[in-house]
Amino acid sequence: MPGYPWLSLTTDYGLSDGFVAACHGAVARIAPAVRVIDVTHLVPAGDVAQGAAVLAQTVGHLPPAVHVAVVDPGVGTARRGIAVRTPGGLLVGPDNGLLPWAATTLGGVTEAVELTNPEWFPEVSRTFHGRDVFAPAAARFALGAALVEAGPPIEPTGLVRLPDPVVAEGDGWLEAGVLTVDHFGNVQLAAPGSTLDRLGPVVRIGGLRAVRGATFGDAPPGELVAYSDSAGRLALAVNGGRAADVLGVAAGDLLRLE
Repeated sequence: MPGYPWLSLTTDYGLSDGFVAACHGAVARIAPAVRVIDVTHLVPAGDVAQGAAVLAQTVGHLPPAVHVAVVDPGVGTARRGIAVRTPGGLLVGPDNGLLPWAATTLGGVTEAVELTNPEWFPEVSRTFHGRDVFAPAAARFALGAALVEAGPPIEPTGLVRLPDPVVAEGDGWLEAGVLTVDHFGNVQLAAPGSTLDRLGPVVRIGGLRAVRGATFGDAPPGELVAYSDSAGRLALAVNGGRAADVLGVAAGDLLRLE
């Protein structure tokens, strides 16, 4: 079967330990010619929803690839390791809700397997499946191995899925969950950016005022702006500041805009 010349890595491993390098090494030992793109290794520790959102918003901009994602607080437990095929590439990681949003971005799951082949994974640490299961499997898939070589098929409908983020709308108001908070403190909501078209030129969040705009500079310095971000989501920023700090919110919180 045809393989993939690219592989991506998304984890919560951080950058102060050797975990990321070990995953790179596991890939290089099996598929040294495959090129690796590091999406991020700074997903907040154990934050599966944040990892899922970052992955889903990134994979559509990468070349066809095998995408390894590891945000895995259940490592070593009964949770499954899986690989899924989509029209736009393969996804490899834990079956904890991390992969399905990205799979939807890539066209939906057409095939899924559980990673259980002992010949592929002869020595597995209970706490480091990124190195011992997911990276080696991804490297073999990149070289053209079929998914079924890694383990038995599983029903795509049986994959663990995260609950849909809250989005509710009424006459002059919107409630939406915070999907991500980025490095700049910009607050991305689950609602689509087009929702702004149904709100007025000024939006209030609690006792704070935000102007509608297209970019950060559309608000005066230090003030809030509501805009459609690069992923097409409704977002809030502060011109020259951090909206997450001003609003006192984190991923998973609920905001009401009026």
